[in-house]
Amino acid sequence: MAYEISETKKVGIGLIGFGIFFSFLGVILFFDRGLLALGNLFFLSGVGLLLGFQYMLQLFTSTRNLKGSIPFFLGIFLILVRWPILGIIMEIYGSFVLFSGFAPSIKVFLCQIPVLGWILQYPFQFYDKTRHLFG
Repeated sequence: MAYEISETKKVGIGLIGFGIFFSFLGVILFFDRGLLALGNLFFLSGVGLLLGFQYMLQLFTSTRNLKGSIPFFLGIFLILVRWPILGIIMEIYGSFVLFSGFAPSIKVFLCQIPVLGWILQYPFQFYDKTRHLFG
């Protein structure tokens, strides 16, 4: 790997993975409120460990990120007050807006995983070959 990942960041990545898993499981099981809330708790604590709590606070409270922060936290609130379908829609929108700036870093990280990296890079390699043939 090009850079070393500390143990705290590894735990943060694991917690983010558990958060996504529990949120997915909560959606599959007819929007179970408990699983969705547990997924949110794991996800937020994982982001805090991965980025650092000071930077996470700056990420969520920055004025340019309010377009993503407000729907994200509104979604968490809606899940807790028994509106899980609308809450998860708001959370997904807020997550995409908030974390879209991290997409290149996430792509580089995922492409360095042995089997998953090859699967993710293959469509782009195929696209480049066909573009040279037809373009």
